[in-house]
Order: sequence, then structure tokens, then C-alpha cells
Amino acid sequence: MATLNLRRIDCATADAGAQLAELRTQIGSLGDVVSPRSRELTEKVFGTALSPQQVVERVCADVRTRKLAAVLHYTEQFDKVRLDGTSFRVSADELAKAHAAADPSFLKTVRRVRQNVLGFQLGLLHTDANLNVPGSHELQLRYRPLRRVGVCVPGGAAAYPSTLLMTICPAQAAGVKQLAVVMPPTPTGAYNRDLLAVCHQLGVTEVYRIGGAQAVAALAFGIEGLPAVDMIVGPGNIFVTLAKKYVYGQVAIDCLAGPSEVVVIADDSASAEYVAADLIAQAEHSPGVSILITWHAPLIEATAAAIERQLAELPRGDLARDSLDRFGALVLARDAREAIALTNQLAPEHLHIATRNPQAQADRIEGAGAIFLGHYSPVALGDYIAGPSHVLPTGGTARFASGLSANDFLRRSSIINFSRPGLEAMADDVRLLAQKEGLTAHAASVDIRLEPKPGVRNEEAGIRNQESGMRENGARKLIPNPLPHG
Repeated sequence: MATLNLRRIDCATADAGAQLAELRTQIGSLGDVVSPRSRELTEKVFGTALSPQQVVERVCADVRTRKLAAVLHYTEQFDKVRLDGTSFRVSADELAKAHAAADPSFLKTVRRVRQNVLGFQLGLLHTDANLNVPGSHELQLRYRPLRRVGVCVPGGAAAYPSTLLMTICPAQAAGVKQLAVVMPPTPTGAYNRDLLAVCHQLGVTEVYRIGGAQAVAALAFGIEGLPAVDMIVGPGNIFVTLAKKYVYGQVAIDCLAGPSEVVVIADDSASAEYVAADLIAQAEHSPGVSILITWHAPLIEATAAAIERQLAELPRGDLARDSLDRFGALVLARDAREAIALTNQLAPEHLHIATRNPQAQADRIEGAGAIFLGHYSPVALGDYIAGPSHVLPTGGTARFASGLSANDFLRRSSIINFSRPGLEAMADDVRLLAQKEGLTAHAASVDIRLEPKPGVRNEEAGIRNQESGMRENGARKLIPNPLPHG
């Protein structure tokens, strides 16, 4: 067995800055990671070597033009599965049979996790807000759920029922009625009975045996038998990620997710065995980014030794070892302040703070997708059961992006309702701004309503009725609503 070549960075050395900069660049560019098999396959399908971006552009453009025919073509080329216009959708009977045959203990776990996620997500939901100025105007901010959402579920190295739970449940909490799930036609995708059982348990009736960029394009543009959606969520490989980027604007997306990543901040109270397990857990995604930052020097070597011991006992140990060699690091900071500063620069997807007072460190974190506090809160809890969605920003994008939540499935609209006196009170300001911008028709649309005209008595009666309605609604105020915890 090869010796683990896990990089070590000592922040007290002269070249530490360069090493950390290289690490940040490498993490940020992980979206370019493509396996040799994928490169070989795309060259075979297109007859020439193409970048992932070029592959996605060709596939999406073809699906937009040729619809289902293109989707079936690429499914056969990339997945080696031949489908037709009826077999590419999983039937209701298949879903029901998979659910009936599922392990009862597995379904009990699914129901418990669903309750955890729904309970948390329902507590986050935004509510409508009103501002009433009696006799003048009423303003509202109104929320409505998206009509139709597409969910991408990976189906490569493993089956991921947790992805179904962490995408579908937040959408259902928001009130989304139509959900379309796409999964590759593989034993770990749309031919996996456990995944089909979860779909049935969650009430999902639309499941399609398609994956990759062609599935994203089908969801965005619509094809025969699969109407277009309004939003696409869920993780995937580099081709899925780039396809989501390609169709953004045609539809909404959750985020551009790359390989999973964790930063562990630890002090002398941390167990090397626990830290090693946390780093390996991300590395086994292969690729996965695993970084320890500590100011307790003995923890560096203790963790490295623990990783070696644990890798030898894991079925996916070789994959995790390769990922640790390429994307892992053990970083020795000079103190806790520097550890926090480095973490804020990395803005990781997952941050595990394994210290004596983790809340104190968490208060100083500016950007992380999800933060896990203390020695008994491994990232696996967030991946599977805790309640917040495990769909999180990666590659440093937690600096400006957030994890998926029920509120991402809500549209907000402003509603503006003025009376004539309210319009009169603000007319001069509208005229002035319209004049500054050279938009005279804007000012005219106000002036025409304020000109005296016959029938003013009837109009005034209507105004009085409108003002009365505003006064009746006056109890509702536009105030900040604190987000309750699930």
C-alpha cells in the first residue's frame, strides 16, 4: 500500500503564503477535474477532443433543437442504455413496487429524516408583509411557491437517497406542487430500487431515466413527455454543473456545486482519531477536499498517523487516499486568530470546529456553507439527517452563496396600491425624477390622473371606499420577521 503523501503547511515558514495561495487556487479550480474515462468517452462521441464546456454547449444546444431525440441519443452514447419515448420515464407501477419491496427499517429512517428536514425548513419560510399608510397607499410583499422544479440526483459511484430528501423536502416545505426527478439509467440511479422507493415515499410521481448535461437541458427547455421546469436543483459531476450554468436564465438554479470539501479547525482538545475520520469522510467522495487547520502542533502528526490506520480498514480507502494526496492538507497556524483568517479565505462548504469553545470561533466565521460545532457533530449529521439541506456552496463560493433552503423555492412580488391623495402627495417627486431621466411619459402617466374631469363626485366616492379598505387593513405592518428555528 502506498504511503500517504498529505501536504503539510506551516504558516511560520517563508513559503507558507505561496503554498496557501496554491491550495486556494487548486480548490477553486476543481470544476475542471475530469476523469480519463470521461475524456476518452467524449472524444469517442464527438470525434474530437473537447473541453467539458464545449461538450456541454453542444449537448444543450442539440437538446434545445431536437428535444427527446437528442436526449435519447446522448443517453445511449454516454450511458450505453437505449431508451424510447415511453421507457425513459419510470412508471407509477415501478415506483409502487419498489416501495413495497423496500426494507421497512430503511423506509422508517426515510420518514424520520423527512420529518427532520420538513420541521426545520417550515420554520424558515418567509411570510407576506404589509405597510399601510392610511388614506394614502398600501404596500405588500407577497410570496408564492415555484410552480415546477427539477431535481438532479447523481447515479455514478453510489446511490444517494439523501440527495432526494435534501432537495425534495425543502421544495415541498415551500409548497412546490410539481417535482420532476432525473437520474442516470444506472444501478445507482434510476434503476436503483431504494431511490425509487424514496421517490414514492415522498410523493414524487415524475421520475426520468436520464442524467448528465442532456437531463439538465431537458428540464430547462422541455422535451416530449417532460415539460420544462422553473428551477433546477441538485448536485452532479462537472458536466451537470456546467449545464446548469448554461441554462441559467432560462431557469433558476440552486448553485454551481463542485467536489465536496471540509475544513476542520481544531485545538488541543480535539481527538486525532475524530479529525482523521472527518477528513477521510470528505475524501472518499473522490475527489473531495480535506483540510485541517490547527495551532496545536502535535495534532498534525497524530492526525496523519490516524488517517493511515483508518484508511487501511475502509472499503473505499484507496479512493480516499488518492483524494487526500491531491486535495488534502494539514495546516499549522500560529494561533486561533490566524486559523480563523485562513478559514475565511477558504470559505469552505463544510466547516467543523473541534475546539473547547467552538461557538466563539463560529462567531468570527464570515462564510461557510454549514458549520458543525464541537466534538460530537460530524459532517455526516448534516449530510443525512439534521434538517438543513446538504446542497451547499463549494469552491470558496460560500463567500457570497448560501445553502439550499425552502425560501429558494419562493418567488416574491411587490404589490402597490395608491389612492388619489396618495398619488398627489408623491407626484412632485415622480415628476422630478422622470425629468432627470428624460422619461417624460412617466411623468405624464401621473399628471393625467390628477387632471380635473367630469364625474369627480363618483371618483371621490371610490377614493373614500378605497381609503376605508386601507384603514381596515391597517393592523398589518411591514416589519422584519426573525427566522424561527426549526
